[in-house]
Amino acid sequence: MQLSDFNFDLPDELIARYPLETRSASRLLHLKADGQYQDHHFTDILDIFEPGDLLVLNDTKVMKARLKGKRATGGAVEVLVERIFDQTIAHCHIKASNAPKAGAELFIGPDEVKVTVTGRHENLFVVEFSQPILNVLDQYGQLPIPPYFNREAEAIDTERYQTVFNDPTKLASVAAPTASLHFDQDLLQKLEQKGVQKTFVTLHVGAGTFLPVRTTDIENHIMHSEWCEVSEQAAQLIAETKARGNKVIAVGTTATRATESAAQACGGKIGAWTGDTQIFIYPGYQFCVVDRLITNFHLPESTLLMLVSALSNRDNILNAYHHAVASKYRFFSYGDAMLIDKAL
Repeated sequence: MQLSDFNFDLPDELIARYPLETRSASRLLHLKADGQYQDHHFTDILDIFEPGDLLVLNDTKVMKARLKGKRATGGAVEVLVERIFDQTIAHCHIKASNAPKAGAELFIGPDEVKVTVTGRHENLFVVEFSQPILNVLDQYGQLPIPPYFNREAEAIDTERYQTVFNDPTKLASVAAPTASLHFDQDLLQKLEQKGVQKTFVTLHVGAGTFLPVRTTDIENHIMHSEWCEVSEQAAQLIAETKARGNKVIAVGTTATRATESAAQACGGKIGAWTGDTQIFIYPGYQFCVVDRLITNFHLPESTLLMLVSALSNRDNILNAYHHAVASKYRFFSYGDAMLIDKAL
């Protein structure tokens, strides 16, 4: 399939650069298994989901991963911490007038915390901080909100670019699992009262989620690597849900990638698994776990648009997206939501 097969026109004014006042106030476009779609409010999932269905949520937490600093010569730099390996070693993206070489020293904040570049790992820089990284991020970091917001992180993002159920011990993502941003505690409680179960998996979202696909033939695209974990408890709940004929509802593409990666690693059936995943889901992929997907509206020609096209099909998705544009749905991380049923 060609990259151009996943293009559509999106007016700039439909990009949601700020969240709604209430998390669960978003609209919801339900794309059904037969390709028909229906407009809803997000809270209508209370009527759509059945007792015994299972929500699979990603409990990662977003780091204040963006650091602004300078080189020894005074030139401005920006460091985006992608992955932390121990207290002081990390893989990072670095924006500078020219790429720093091994041995280069960067300085963060008024206290000039030293960051030394020690080498490269693929497209990332390997760096060593002179102080514990999480302390530096807490003191000087900014939330790495998506580039298409075209603004700096603000106070509202501190709360709203995190899920209400994030696990503080899993502070490792550089982007939010944005489908989960629609859930508030009241909605989660009402779903529980109805008998809709939930479980958590973890996938630490990397900045690669925002990288464009640069190959004309999408099968030549190589996905970025992200760490994920599906626990024994989560795998058991998923297996029990499938066995009794209820729906497994992945909340977001990250929960989808985590569960499908675990299933692939376990021979096609869900099982406990921890590791790095580079799973690339595009049309033709046979889903092992996910029956339904709650997700936001994605960028043209993105791997996320390809993933949702695999669960439904490309024509169904693009038809629904054209309707969403015409109906002025809000797009991307702070935008409205879709509920996509696995195609017949």
